[in-house]
Amino acid sequence: MSESPERQKMSPKELLIVLVISLGSFMSGLDATIVNIALPTIGKAFDVSTVAVSWVLNAYLIVLVSLLLAASRLGDIRGYRKIFLGGFVIFTCGSALCGFAPTIDILIGSRMIQAVGGAVIAALGSVMVTSYLASSLRGQALGFVAMFTMLGAALGPVVGGFLTSALSWQFIFFVNLPVGILAILLGLHVLPRLDPVSPDARLDAPGAAIVFVALGTLIFGLTMLQGPSGTAAMAALAVSLVFWALFYIREHRAPEPLIDFKLFSSRAFSLQNINVMIVQLCMAGVMIVMPFYLEMVKGIPTDNAGTILLALPIGMILTSPIAGRVSDVIGTKKPIIIGLIVSAAALFLLSNLSASSSVGHAEVYLFLLGAGTGFAYAPLNSAVMGISPPESRGSTSGLIKMMTNLGSSLGVALVMLVAAAALGPKLAQVSAHTLPAQELAGAFDAAFFFLMGVEILGLILMFAIKDVQTDYSTDGEPVAGF
Repeated sequence: MSESPERQKMSPKELLIVLVISLGSFMSGLDATIVNIALPTIGKAFDVSTVAVSWVLNAYLIVLVSLLLAASRLGDIRGYRKIFLGGFVIFTCGSALCGFAPTIDILIGSRMIQAVGGAVIAALGSVMVTSYLASSLRGQALGFVAMFTMLGAALGPVVGGFLTSALSWQFIFFVNLPVGILAILLGLHVLPRLDPVSPDARLDAPGAAIVFVALGTLIFGLTMLQGPSGTAAMAALAVSLVFWALFYIREHRAPEPLIDFKLFSSRAFSLQNINVMIVQLCMAGVMIVMPFYLEMVKGIPTDNAGTILLALPIGMILTSPIAGRVSDVIGTKKPIIIGLIVSAAALFLLSNLSASSSVGHAEVYLFLLGAGTGFAYAPLNSAVMGISPPESRGSTSGLIKMMTNLGSSLGVALVMLVAAAALGPKLAQVSAHTLPAQELAGAFDAAFFFLMGVEILGLILMFAIKDVQTDYSTDGEPVAGF
């Protein structure tokens, strides 16, 4: 773009460009939270177990995580406009297939198609703002995109609960169709046709394929541990370990790797990336378990349960900007530690919920978890980005997204594993609707207590890191997981 750096207001066309990118962020944020609330209803509709229905989330996350870095590189090679709009088309078509899915297997397959488009939308949003707008406009544009992301995430439980109760679970996918069609039509009209930034670069397709197998077998193995197929689970985990090792070797030898492993020579960079994953793992674990607790243990209608879950993203939205500004002044380490302590305390309180607990207490605990998560994530983002060299910040941003979504994948699999271990094989073999409320509450409490332990692990890791003041600001960065 040719605008002078002094200009502070976006033109109508620039606003439309940001709107198209923001619609992608809105759909990404909405889809991150809208499905969770409907999982109990989907499980009942298809008469499948709680563990089986969790694959509606697992399958989406596996594909999303595996393709994030590849999608970003593909945009550099083929052009952002073409790849971004193609991703929107795939995401919209995948959403339609999900809504019309007649069986749980077809629904899971359709979610994988949807995730291909979701990876493209998530990977290219920020870099398109950087490419299409002048530097003087990027801060407000990124803030606009972040606002739409958080709005989608906050509305997800409410919209999902309302659509599931008033219409059917299928409409949580159909709601993506008008937004997707609008974004595609607007994008065709307003997104600039710029030359690719790296037309001669090469996509590390083998690396993307290896990480897909590594992640898929890891999540499959963790999920199979919840049932009677222990041998198959251990075999899958062994295959995963082999493919993670192959990925490490491949990325060291590839001329243009998806991940620059040299960045991990910094202990602070490595440990704080792990904490990015931990923060998201705990939040995703709670978001998969709480709908089952609210709807099956407490007997709350789906739409009301969605409103209660809204407390968690509200907590994040309120504290994330504050934490970003505080960390810019006093450094990142103290805000991260405070956020992890608050989150661990909230998870301890959640682990004491029972069938007779007040719903109001659950709502307060969710808000505290969201507040702690938001307070830790923005400084974590700032710390990781600030440690990385300026020339590597694009790939580091993609890595943060990957670690965030990897945390989501592990969170879903691990909390279901812990809950199944606490309850026994019944959780994996039968629909949770047939189990006594008190038994379910005890299993979910064990999952919350496990997540508290994970959060404490993150806290311990932070004490091994020196606080470093960086020149990287978190302004305009979205909160965790969205």
